[in-house]
Amino acid sequence: MTAALLLGLGLLLMAIGMPVAFAIGIAGFTYFFLPETFLPTNIGVQRIVSATQSFPLLAVPLFIFIGHLMNASGITPRLIRLSTLLAGWMSGGLAQASIVLSTLMGGVSGSAVADAAMQSRVLGKGMIQEGYTPGFSGAVLAIGGLITATIPPSIGLILYGYLGEVSIGRLFIAGVVPGFLLMVALMVTTFFVAKRRGYAPVREKLPSGREALAAARSSIWALLFPVWLLVGIRYGLFTPTEAGAFAVAYALLVGCVIHREMGLRDVLTAMHASVRDIGMIMLIIMFSGIIGYVVSFERVPQTIAELTLGVFASPTALLLTLAVLLVLLGMLLEATVVVMLLTPILVPVIKAAGIDPVHFGLLMMTLVTFGGMTPPVGISMYTVCGILRCSFFDYSRELLPFALAVFVVVLGIIFFPDIVLFLPNWLMG
Repeated sequence: MTAALLLGLGLLLMAIGMPVAFAIGIAGFTYFFLPETFLPTNIGVQRIVSATQSFPLLAVPLFIFIGHLMNASGITPRLIRLSTLLAGWMSGGLAQASIVLSTLMGGVSGSAVADAAMQSRVLGKGMIQEGYTPGFSGAVLAIGGLITATIPPSIGLILYGYLGEVSIGRLFIAGVVPGFLLMVALMVTTFFVAKRRGYAPVREKLPSGREALAAARSSIWALLFPVWLLVGIRYGLFTPTEAGAFAVAYALLVGCVIHREMGLRDVLTAMHASVRDIGMIMLIIMFSGIIGYVVSFERVPQTIAELTLGVFASPTALLLTLAVLLVLLGMLLEATVVVMLLTPILVPVIKAAGIDPVHFGLLMMTLVTFGGMTPPVGISMYTVCGILRCSFFDYSRELLPFALAVFVVVLGIIFFPDIVLFLPNWLMG
């Protein structure tokens, strides 16, 4: 009960506009001042420090840095050309290209919001000039970022694996198939909407094999990165954290030596932007360490597990219920916050119910990230609508068919766990 009240206090502080990290920190520290609490307050300080003392967690700032290096290294323009070539011949060619680009970018940036913001600036104006409504353009550009929640290296999966003590390597490999299923579902939805509205292709015909090969060759260094990442993790060449360091060195090599489009000023600019993002996320992680300690000390996961196992007759029923909860929370809170708060609570529960934590991790990241693309406080929604200057009402209306496509994929993940698990089971046993 005490832990629930503290979480409620944290949510209340966020609702009145307090920065997320400080709302979580105040709620956590409040526990040590309660009359019935006999723990010294210095434990709270220790938990803040200990939350940062993690080798796996080092992957987060590294992959944030690679996301900012990506544009300066010349990778992004090449991926845009490749995406337009591969998907521009379909109805709604630019919209289709943006979804393909999200899939390719997910293997490099790992951030849904960063992907949506970048594409809105690069493709958004062109889509509106092609006759797409601002609401439709915004919905496509935002929902495409959902793919980055599953395609490795997803920052959310790193946090989930760290907090839930789940293999990050298995999570990375497990995210490949759901990511491509989301791409297909969103492209099919885009095709039918574009066909009905008469949104034209940007190319007259399918690309020839020679054209596709030439575009792939120019983007080869970006395309090879996620492949080398997964192969390296699979065969033990490096850990997921070391993969982050490899990614930074790789981007510097590609940008400075191979493409020769990145200079010292570009690197310093990327560092400056990365420090801001890393500071925000690390503050949340540090203060979440207090909440995690309180939740563990109060035996919240064990209590919830005992209650839920008596209520739900099957793991599928439990997953469906948790899916609704995660979507609702994702609509109110940033995905990172939901992962930080709920992973220590829910992972023991789903393990007790016989659910693979890798399966649940992919489900959780998909749903909480999707929540960030919906009203009332979705960060991706605000980012895209702000850049394209479209109304939230038009955006929300245009998002509905894409939301249906996402839920179809989610139901497939829930009812058929092998969609997620067969690849990591096959590659890693």
